[in-house]
Amino acid sequence: MKPRLLATFLLAALAVPALAQEPAKPGPEHQKLAATAGTWTAALETMGQDGKPMTVKGTQVTKVACGGLWLVEDFTVPDFMGAPFHGHGTTGYDTAKGKYVGTWIDSMSTSVMVTEGSYDKSGKVLTMTGTGPGMDGKPVLMRMVTTEKDANTRVFEMLMPGPDGKEMKTMTITYTRADAKTDKK
Repeated sequence: MKPRLLATFLLAALAVPALAQEPAKPGPEHQKLAATAGTWTAALETMGQDGKPMTVKGTQVTKVACGGLWLVEDFTVPDFMGAPFHGHGTTGYDTAKGKYVGTWIDSMSTSVMVTEGSYDKSGKVLTMTGTGPGMDGKPVLMRMVTTEKDANTRVFEMLMPGPDGKEMKTMTITYTRADAKTDKK
């Protein structure tokens, strides 16, 4: 058999099982994520370049995508340490791993962070881990904890090794739903 014909045959043979597979359907884990879709105001607390605590305001717009399987997040801060900041993330639930998974890219790094984790037993605290650029720019293992205070408030904390090697909090973001629906009676 000629190499080109063989390659075509192999590609066709590999495609048949993929085409026969049922499309993925969102499960309860995906629906839990979908509940966070919307527009959120963000108060980001971190250390400034001068070593002093600083708080900046931003916005996160979260949309359900890909048939309900993924959240796509766009986070913006007009002025973060003298420049606009834009971050873009995806979060989903990987049924094969049995874990929540995500990616993160932003305007301060050329690296992509890949994360995975799970909710605690209460279903209110999502802990994810992933490797991303540390304070010196070198890759470090980070831990991100998102606590759902209520349907309209959640708190995100990022932790990584400090100069002494012990885990330290480097950032807190308090999200408040900007498009909250309130009961008017």
